[in-house]
Amino acid sequence: MKYKFCPKCGSKLIMKDSLDEGQVPYCPFDNTMYFDLPKPCVVVAVVKGNEILLLKQSYIFKNSKVLVSGYVTNGETVEETVVREVKEETGIIVNKLKYLGSDFIKESELLMLTYMAQYVKGEIKKSAEVEFVEWSSIENAICQMKEDRIGKEVVRKVLKEIGYDKECIYLCENKYI
Repeated sequence: MKYKFCPKCGSKLIMKDSLDEGQVPYCPFDNTMYFDLPKPCVVVAVVKGNEILLLKQSYIFKNSKVLVSGYVTNGETVEETVVREVKEETGIIVNKLKYLGSDFIKESELLMLTYMAQYVKGEIKKSAEVEFVEWSSIENAICQMKEDRIGKEVVRKVLKEIGYDKECIYLCENKYI
């Protein structure tokens, strides 16, 4: 989020030098600097043995399956977001969360925090925002995620995390991992 007006008093912000951060939007009336804020989001690879949970949500990608994802809500930790989003979108309960890294999507100002989570229990009960959800072979997940660049990277990280040692070719990308 890029601030143009003061959220306290509504005045137009001016740019002010903040030393190590450079020029920052500033309200001279409230004497407050407003640093640009990315929108934090989680992406979760839910794993059960050699299977991974994949979803279809055409509003995200028209021709690609995706991992569970969602926005961090004010007042909750990122880990709470992971558990909540998985439960909301799929009905599944997870634990053993492992942080895998982050990505920033400049066009939409999204800070994507990526996690792996272990399936604990539950039957799949998709939410209204999900067209379908299913367990898929982790070996074939990347080929089903045609448009999801970040999701593919998360799957590659998961394969390393679980010690996947088979030499596997992804014909859809013409490369080995």
